Amino acid sequence: MDKIRVLVVDDSAFMRKLITDFLIEHKQIEVVGTARDGADALRKIESLNPDVITLDVEMPVMNGLEVLQTIMRTYPRPVIMLSSTTNEGAENTILSLQYGAIDFIAKPSGAISLDLHKVKDDLKQKVILAKKAHVNRGSNQLPLKSSPLIQKDYSKIDSKLERKPIIFDKVLSNQSIVCVGTSTGGPRALQQVLTKLPKDIIAPILIVQHMPPGFTRSLANRLDSISSIEVKEAVNGEIVKNGTAYIAPGGAHMRIIKTGTSLTIKIDQSEIRNGHRPSVDVMFESVSELRNYRKIAVIMTGMGSDGSEGLKKLKAAGVVGAISESENTSVVYGMPKAAVATNLIDRVEDVEDIADAILHYLSTSNWMAT
Repeated sequence: MDKIRVLVVDDSAFMRKLITDFLIEHKQIEVVGTARDGADALRKIESLNPDVITLDVEMPVMNGLEVLQTIMRTYPRPVIMLSSTTNEGAENTILSLQYGAIDFIAKPSGAISLDLHKVKDDLKQKVILAKKAHVNRGSNQLPLKSSPLIQKDYSKIDSKLERKPIIFDKVLSNQSIVCVGTSTGGPRALQQVLTKLPKDIIAPILIVQHMPPGFTRSLANRLDSISSIEVKEAVNGEIVKNGTAYIAPGGAHMRIIKTGTSLTIKIDQSEIRNGHRPSVDVMFESVSELRNYRKIAVIMTGMGSDGSEGLKKLKAAGVVGAISESENTSVVYGMPKAAVATNLIDRVEDVEDIADAILHYLSTSNWMAT
């Protein structure tokens, strides 16, 4: 088996050495070079042709975002960002994911992290995963929140699976909830979906994006700035409302409970589920307990199988429209593949068509799954 060729880019000689030492512990990984700044990185990408790049977000002269954009334009390949958890670091990390980075690692204690060993296993795993990921060039052309959206007719959407009817009680037509789960590649996928949803959508949108603490608020703020709907990091105890997307805080589970006639968000630090907190399964399971709501479940790009067990409980508890992202557009076809394997997915869609599928389900009471 050929080794994964990695270029390590960091302005700190200490960090370059530390990252290199951690990566070469794995028999599948070879560090073919290091670079001290952006210009050095671009020269070495051209000469060494690495499979994967680890790139520090914060560097002098030419920062990580500028380097990343050049890589995606000129030498597109998997890039993993290393970032601090400061507000500025988190915001730049979210931007890097939308510019085309595959994933990121949060440095435990700032730019020079003597305790980087805490995340070394995660770093190695993400490098191995990145080699298999589908890379798309990032885009800087993001719509503004005030930009007009082109409204489409959602009464008919082509099928990618055999058509089958889903009979839905018309009395519930005004009570809907959309729940979305995603992981690696999720921030860009969420951008594709949320920016196409109209402000007056007749449902709240609940989102679990696998992320550590300190980054989901920046993700929510970024998505809010380019979407017609409101996007925010979920807060414990708040009542959900239509036209708003709630992103589970990094490092915490999000559940939805019925309180009187309203739905309330519950955030907790209960045990990690299948390696994840927040977990899609946990959110889906809580939604499965809600009665008298029509539900749309969406599983998008990500590693592993989170969401599949929760999908089973959703489907067992009532009528659910289930959508998964296609292999064609998934950065990592893990979570959607596992969801399809349950035989409970009704529609398989490219990411740019998922918003249409959601709106289709919300616009009809006699659901036709595809």
